Amino acid sequence: MKHPSVLLYGIAAYEFAMANLCYAIGFVGNFIVPKSIDVGGAAPWQQALLVDMALLSVFAVQHSVMARPAVKRLITRYIPKPMERSTYVLLAAAALTLLFWQWRPMPEIVWSAGNPAARQALYVLFWLGWLLVLLSTFLINHAELFGLEQVVDAAVGHERDEPAFRTPGLYKVVRHPLYLGLIVAFWATPDMTLGHLVFAAATTAYIFIGIAFEERDLVQRFGERYRQYRREVRMLIPLPRRPDAPVELADDRLR
Repeated sequence: MKHPSVLLYGIAAYEFAMANLCYAIGFVGNFIVPKSIDVGGAAPWQQALLVDMALLSVFAVQHSVMARPAVKRLITRYIPKPMERSTYVLLAAAALTLLFWQWRPMPEIVWSAGNPAARQALYVLFWLGWLLVLLSTFLINHAELFGLEQVVDAAVGHERDEPAFRTPGLYKVVRHPLYLGLIVAFWATPDMTLGHLVFAAATTAYIFIGIAFEERDLVQRFGERYRQYRREVRMLIPLPRRPDAPVELADDRLR
């Protein structure tokens, strides 16, 4: 476990994931990167739709299947446990790289914001969405989410404790602020093309499916504590706690 290769593997996976995250911002926002959601080699929309949906499906299947506890247990039969999260991150980033590389733009305009103030507001929402994504990763432990903490602990021989159920910051008002940020970032564009609409609609549908699987796993792991949290706090809309939530759990003790 203390072999340097475990640490180097985790660092490489993290850097690859961060590079993909930065590229994703430019890809969705149509700036800086050489190929984006609306820029690149176009194709007939029927062909483009088939290719793009296949690319999105590859990412969705990898992202969902490898997140299941049974699959994690299977993977750790062949690789050290501290490398499991880094492997997940590495393959998710690889699926994204494939999507960026092979994406077929469909540049036909579906709708466009003509008002300069409206366009500016949508750009602001776009950046707020990505900011919310980044902030959410740090609220729940950025290094652990991307597998970096696991390989560092293994390298120094630190025994990891079982993660505790916590609701830090924004997680007290919305159960999935990271997914909320992604949805905002994907839909906030002043010029909605057919390709962008397909991307935003497909990823939003996948997010809802992913939440269902993720929350099922969390209920199995934390039991009534998570069920109570789900009853109290809304999934994606940051509204006040539901009025029917028991008073004794509607405070900071849900950790």
